[in-house]
Amino acid sequence: MARHLITSALPYINGIKHLGNMVGSMLPADVYSRYLRQRGHDVLYICATDEHGTPAELAAKEAGLSVADFCAQAHDAQKAVYDGFALAFDYFGRSSSQQNVEITQHFARRLNENGFIEERAIRQVYSPADGRFLPDRYVEGTCPHCGYDKARGDQCENCTRVLDPTDLINPRSAISGSTDLEVRETKHLFLLQSKLQHEVEEWVARHEAEWPQLASSIARKWLTEGLHDRAITRDLDWGVPVPADTWPELAAEGKVFYVWFDAPIEYIGATKEWADEDPSTRDWKSWWYESDETVRYTEFMAKDNVPFHTVMFPATELGVREPWKKVDYVKAFNWLTYYGGKFSTSQKRGVFTDQALDILPADYWRYFLIANAPESDDSSFTWEHFTATVNKDLADTLGNFVNRVLSFSRKRFGDDVPEGGTPGEAEAKLGEEIARLLAEYETQMEALQFRKAAAALRALWSAGNSYLEEKAPWLEIKTDKDGAALTLRTAMNLIHLYSVVSEPFIPATSAAMRQAFTLPDDTATWVSRTEAKTLTAVPAGTPFTVPPVLFAKLTDEDLETYKERFGGTAE
Repeated sequence: MARHLITSALPYINGIKHLGNMVGSMLPADVYSRYLRQRGHDVLYICATDEHGTPAELAAKEAGLSVADFCAQAHDAQKAVYDGFALAFDYFGRSSSQQNVEITQHFARRLNENGFIEERAIRQVYSPADGRFLPDRYVEGTCPHCGYDKARGDQCENCTRVLDPTDLINPRSAISGSTDLEVRETKHLFLLQSKLQHEVEEWVARHEAEWPQLASSIARKWLTEGLHDRAITRDLDWGVPVPADTWPELAAEGKVFYVWFDAPIEYIGATKEWADEDPSTRDWKSWWYESDETVRYTEFMAKDNVPFHTVMFPATELGVREPWKKVDYVKAFNWLTYYGGKFSTSQKRGVFTDQALDILPADYWRYFLIANAPESDDSSFTWEHFTATVNKDLADTLGNFVNRVLSFSRKRFGDDVPEGGTPGEAEAKLGEEIARLLAEYETQMEALQFRKAAAALRALWSAGNSYLEEKAPWLEIKTDKDGAALTLRTAMNLIHLYSVVSEPFIPATSAAMRQAFTLPDDTATWVSRTEAKTLTAVPAGTPFTVPPVLFAKLTDEDLETYKERFGGTAE
């Protein structure tokens, strides 16, 4: 079995994330990780809070806390939400960790030794009102490309174009709002990406055919426009410090590394954090440094993060001239919108993950988001669509099937799986259909096509309902008690199969379905296609219980309540 290294884009520390952030990185990575573990693969799923850069300083200032205290509290708050969503990270670290500091500084020293870092004097925005140079995100203004009036000095979140603060029209300080800005000279370190262009092009060319078109097109666009040398230090009080042994003057001035330089390195840093918790059994270097050829590295991220992970970070790794593991597959997502408008952390528009969990359990959200993942295009969240999906797929197709099978069987046959009947044509036909749909589900999961995987899972659930309607045990029992027992036993085996194959999507519900049956040493390990055809995992005589309603239907009143609280439009 392969070893799978999986990372999802690091969530910024400045506040609880919205549903768009969840579906664009962490949730699909979790679904894929859970599936691979069930199939017997060795999986390491790593993520962390991204704690450096201006968002951390600005958020801490707004909260009236030191940056260190703010980040510590915000990390715990974010981790609690991700636990609530049942994200099964192997480790969820912090980019402010000492491990990340050491590895980032090591990368910088090696890049410098290899001639890929240069110290340059540049002209930078200075705010007399604030008494400091303003790093890129401390400058806001109008994007010169699309006219968005809340563009940041590093990137326009509306059109995704990379910017410099001096590109902005009508710039202002994000700290004080002052428009009295000057341009003064200061020194910074530059990563000479232009010298690495050819190597990055060759590396991308070897991988892009396998990547989704979204990821490969973004990487190719950057390469076609040409890689530019990029400043990798900033004037901030918080971040990975420039090492004094290599750049004493800049270190004395308090320069720190640019967040987009150290954040991707935190994937490695977080893995070392994980290993340092139990160094006798965990080896971080076997995943990242001279890693075994069987390690397959998959990254999950939204499209605005793609350039940094397909071009900038690979350039960094190549320039270090050491055998660091590079990504094999980049699973890129478009945006989930809110009624056609953007979810926005900074503008508090849309549903945020903590609010979602206050409303309904995680499995409602996990299923809806993955079933509507913005893979080929942006997709829109609406309360109407959410309510309809929950009611049709979760409450009716799955939940009602489980409840009526188990309730009816207990009422007519007692608390054990009923005996009687010999499988016939209907069961053989069902077995073939379940095996076919399971194969389709596996194919789509392994291709990381999440919407198609969700459709295959939904079809598996529907197959059980079709079988039940065809056999109609509530009528069958009047003339053929053994036949009704066979039908219900077969349906119970379907419930158990659903509990296994649904686990990556709806883990809590899957556990409830599986725990309905008293089976020795029952686990969520995968179901073979042979087992899917025969449906004998739950034999006659197995004690069972009827779990509480798995999914409550959402009412028109619920829908109106949600729309009133969050708004039924984008603005």
